[in-house]
Amino acid sequence: MAGKRDYYEILGVSKSASADEIKKAYRKLAMQWHPDKNQGDKAAEEKFKELGEAYDVLGDEEKRAAYDRYGHQAFNGPGGGAGGGGFHDPMDLFREVFGGAFGGGFEDMFGGGGGGRRKSGKQRGSDLRYDLEMTLEEAARGVEKELLIERFVACATCGTTGSKSGSGTKKCHTCGGRGVVTRSAGIFVQQSECPTCHGSGELISDPCDTCHGEGREQKETRIKIRIPAGVDTGTRLRSTGNGDAGLRGGPSGDLYVFLIIKKHDFFERDGNDLLCEVPISFVTAALGGETKVPTLDGQASIKIPTGTQGGTVFRLKEKGMSNLSGGRRGDLHVSLQVEVPTKLNIEQQEKLRAFGESIGEKNKPMEKSFFAKAKRFFDL
Repeated sequence: MAGKRDYYEILGVSKSASADEIKKAYRKLAMQWHPDKNQGDKAAEEKFKELGEAYDVLGDEEKRAAYDRYGHQAFNGPGGGAGGGGFHDPMDLFREVFGGAFGGGFEDMFGGGGGGRRKSGKQRGSDLRYDLEMTLEEAARGVEKELLIERFVACATCGTTGSKSGSGTKKCHTCGGRGVVTRSAGIFVQQSECPTCHGSGELISDPCDTCHGEGREQKETRIKIRIPAGVDTGTRLRSTGNGDAGLRGGPSGDLYVFLIIKKHDFFERDGNDLLCEVPISFVTAALGGETKVPTLDGQASIKIPTGTQGGTVFRLKEKGMSNLSGGRRGDLHVSLQVEVPTKLNIEQQEKLRAFGESIGEKNKPMEKSFFAKAKRFFDL
């Protein structure tokens, strides 16, 4: 036939190509020129049709033999050609080659379409999220918490069936029991989940008055969860089966608990270590002594050496947070802040001034070192 391209040329294969090579070539090109991937492109749609026609012939042993002998004239007679039938619809051919599970839409091949498969009426429930605030002390020791959650639970009236009688189901009137609805769009067909039965293909003929056919009802429930020692903000715990109950007896989803550790009055957290600032008097810093510090285990004491400077940090080993992985406990780092008196009477001021004069330069090593380094900044 004048104007028709050679089928082997269309598929980009030689006349000696095997059946497998022909199929492979068709699959590659059909994916490239499928109308769903080239929406609105008339040229692509024509190429897709042309590919289908070529594969319809070369993919059939008898038609290919006739084509090799007579060319396009083999299919120009009454009845549409060899084999007694005309060419297949290109979309039907596409579905045959790529598998019947695809609903005809290109996106179905990647999980985006309806899939054409009926779902079970017993569908899994949704997972739930719960944000839980807790104290640093609770996070350090571990604790059991009771959560009050509103979620779907099995219907107490119908026992999860959704039916008053326990077995009253009927075919969905929207999809005819298939679980999917079909929509034609030009030369191809798209399928999507039935909006009425949600893919199950069935409806409850005598819905339960409590759950209206879902087999579950919404209630506030109390759930106990054990929180291990060492958790931190952002830690996520999963409570299996404590999410929403599934439809009509389907498995329940899971509950995910996200932890938030409240800000503490004394401690800041750095991994498994804790940081704490403790004030000491000017006299204690100068003469030395002992001071009390808070820890998660109660009160502790540290000895202050003579001449301790403000900002000096003492480490109390294994007085920090527990290790979530079960390893060594963190440390507590105590930073000493020297408190300078803010209100002095005249007598105290005079004594302090006399004391400062009596110290001399030798007892001011930090000041001496600072000014030695900063000479270029000062006119000394």
